Amino acid sequence: MGPAATAGVAITTARNRKLRVVEPLIAPSILSADFAHLADEAAAVRDADWLHVDVMDNHFVPNLTLGPPVVDSLRKATELPLDCHLMIEDPDRWAPPYAERGAHNVTFHVEAATDPVQTARAIRSAGALAGLAIKPGTPLAPYLEVLKEFDTLLVMTVEPGFGGQAFIADVLPKVREARRQVESGHLRLHIEVDGGIDADTIVAAAEAGADVFVAGSSVYGAADPAAAVRRLRAAAVRAR
Repeated sequence: MGPAATAGVAITTARNRKLRVVEPLIAPSILSADFAHLADEAAAVRDADWLHVDVMDNHFVPNLTLGPPVVDSLRKATELPLDCHLMIEDPDRWAPPYAERGAHNVTFHVEAATDPVQTARAIRSAGALAGLAIKPGTPLAPYLEVLKEFDTLLVMTVEPGFGGQAFIADVLPKVREARRQVESGHLRLHIEVDGGIDADTIVAAAEAGADVFVAGSSVYGAADPAAAVRRLRAAAVRAR
């Protein structure tokens, strides 16, 4: 199975905002990859659905990672849709340029945004999907109306900032509520989870209603990253 344009996976387009969720989407996180060989690491998961790019600024989170030049390089090196997760201050200013650079999905944190609706609209105008992320301690309810402007809800299942953390199951009620809102027709978006996703925790996340799964260590820490992607997808399919 190839990128998200391949038949049999969830299809989303920024232009018409239509979702056809057939199978879960697996988004390996290059935060866990070998930064000296990112093109090779992207190729190693070419049958994934999205490639997750963690952007950290050492202000919103206590870590510094990737930025626009790396996104530019990855865009040239892979056909996988880039799922850019911005853990940065002032996303209202910095998020739209990631869409302009060709990212497929640009997600920013509601805790850092001043005007999430305006920023979502700017991202969409630049041709990408707009995603809203919430930390484990951030409630979902205050943002249900705002989420009508978004294509993706990213529920953090660890504290943002570092890979390799343990999955926080206590956030799953937020995933369940988001799924209820989607099934009722109130919202129309992907529900993404990020943090501590492996062959065991993906089952709980899928059962709760997530359909996009960010996996770092469990993919790039495996001897065969491509096989790890297949195992995760199969586990999520069975859970759903």
